[in-house]
Amino acid sequence: MGLYSAPHCHAAALAEQSGQVAGASVSRQIGAIKSINGTAITLAPDSGTDVNVTVQPTARLVRIAPGEKDLKNATPIQLQDLQVGDRILVAGKPGEDNRSLLASTVVVMKHSDIEARNQQDLQDWQKRGVDGLATAVDAAAGTVTISVRNKNVVIHSGKSTLIRRYAPDSVKFDDAKPSTLAEIRSGDQVRARGDRSADGNEMTAEEIVSGSFRNIAGTVDSVDAGSSALAVHDLLSKKTVNVKITPDSQLHQLPQEVAERFAMRLRRAAGGAVPGAASGSDSATNGQTARPASASGATVPGESGAPRRPGGAPDLQQILSRMPAISLSDLHKGDAVIILSTEGTAGVGTAITLLTGVEPILRAAPNASGASILTPWSLSAPSGDAGGP
Repeated sequence: MGLYSAPHCHAAALAEQSGQVAGASVSRQIGAIKSINGTAITLAPDSGTDVNVTVQPTARLVRIAPGEKDLKNATPIQLQDLQVGDRILVAGKPGEDNRSLLASTVVVMKHSDIEARNQQDLQDWQKRGVDGLATAVDAAAGTVTISVRNKNVVIHSGKSTLIRRYAPDSVKFDDAKPSTLAEIRSGDQVRARGDRSADGNEMTAEEIVSGSFRNIAGTVDSVDAGSSALAVHDLLSKKTVNVKITPDSQLHQLPQEVAERFAMRLRRAAGGAVPGAASGSDSATNGQTARPASASGATVPGESGAPRRPGGAPDLQQILSRMPAISLSDLHKGDAVIILSTEGTAGVGTAITLLTGVEPILRAAPNASGASILTPWSLSAPSGDAGGP
């Protein structure tokens, strides 16, 4: 999660302290151990090429817990205790090629510690988190109001509240950058965790993450496998939209019965008649009606056993993440798609979630965007979640 764990500002504090330990003039590298052989470590940094690290015999090696901001709380660790996958912050003398480092200080966060912390964070987000679309922001008062399943929830922030925001081309929850409430706009997606009032109408937030994203519903114009991109004819704007596909993009095929179920819910939400549907059969109104299982064995929205948030509604992103995965090569000209993407730069966004097999949905709501099923939150989750928190 992030450097050692969110927030990233922890990394800056530790880097500064490591420099003070190592000396006045040092170079620092942060990343994961790719390989280790004696005193030689290959470090995969968070950005850039691999760095060859040589640990000096006099180097100080310490271990810290996830989220720790002060080296005073670190404990000594032996070089032989380091393993591939451990996160390290290395300080020392750089080599002439800038691809090597003679380490005088190594700050270690064990991979096992990170995994345990990530699971704790994930469970806390699921238990104490809330997400929805921003409807009002009062930066002076330190509040943002979000719509959660047609109910307004006022999020209160304070001096200790961590506020982060997705960069224009970011698709990762863990890559969100430090931000302020003033950057949040009406319609943005907002997720917060903290303590809610007894009636659920307010929250005192420990952390707030926001982002502005684009929903696209249309048909594929072309696929460029070489550049991992596709062009989509947006049904609303009637324009061609270019979207990049990255390893972090989630591409899924909706089985026909799942798509029909989504379409039924859209028609019901719009007040339209649903042939053959019993009144109140949707999970939002009943929750007891059994749902057909898809041929692939995937859970259908509203089906018994579907992942649910504490409020009782199905966790949509976790449902989508269980749909059959596809690759860019499975897409062809004319395929109907619904995409949630980043705002992007230079007119090109990065796909967060792409769904095919959505023809029934587009027929049910020809004038709606993908927001109808991909919001209120369809972003990647805190590390360890199988979908969006």
